Amino acid sequence: MILLNTLFTLPTPLHTRKANPTKAISASHQALRRCVCYDLHKQLIPYQEAWSWQKSIVRTRHSLLGQDEDHSDVVVVLQHPPVFTLGTGSSEEYLNFDVKNPPYAIHRTERGGEVTYHGPGQLVMYPIVNLRYHKMDLNWYLRSLEEVIIRVLSSTFSIKASRIEGLTGVWVGNQKIAAIGIRASRWITYHGLALNVTTNLTPFQHIVPCGIRDRQVGSLRGLLEENSASATEDAILLDITYSSLLKEFSEVFQLSLQQASISKFDFSASSLSLVV
Repeated sequence: MILLNTLFTLPTPLHTRKANPTKAISASHQALRRCVCYDLHKQLIPYQEAWSWQKSIVRTRHSLLGQDEDHSDVVVVLQHPPVFTLGTGSSEEYLNFDVKNPPYAIHRTERGGEVTYHGPGQLVMYPIVNLRYHKMDLNWYLRSLEEVIIRVLSSTFSIKASRIEGLTGVWVGNQKIAAIGIRASRWITYHGLALNVTTNLTPFQHIVPCGIRDRQVGSLRGLLEENSASATEDAILLDITYSSLLKEFSEVFQLSLQQASISKFDFSASSLSLVV
């Protein structure tokens, strides 16, 4: 078992402005806010464990509200073993299987959105961000997460991606390459985005992804092959995409990232020791 406070010590906060619990603080009027990044992008973390960890961090962040001690946002990047997740209002009509005999585990969560699939080769980013220090607007937050993906595809892979009005996520042509589903509790976000990099897309056939019947799901690997890009090993492509994700995330949200590489971690809430 490895506890976070045995791995590293966080430096003195970069900003000293007191948090206003009712008004967001513009990043342009303060030093870049710190964000601790837990790098698990090479690992398959069971969904239930990562979900419990997010909720534990959110509870810790709640305890800091109003105390001028919430000095850092958090972002976790990882992969999951095959799993289906449903949003709080998801309909089982979008499942192409008997819910009593699913091909993979199913979890109904408190995030927004319909059913989606997570699996190896998909980079999942969970930002746990205090929007009081950014912008207290969930529509802005969703569009900002989309912007991160759009920039990654453009700057690193010269792929033009876009939004589709009325839908959440990122698209390349008719293919949805990234899904987004979030939850905010007292303006602290959790859940996040999932980008298909080298993902096997076959499991998506078991569902109607995000409840959208007339569009396809794509992957970065598939798009590169369509464009006759030179072959890149899956592990290398995941590493390149991960690095680009962090770069664009830090720029879009104006955050100073501090990496925390972890080779082994116990996600159970009872053993979690978080320094913020």
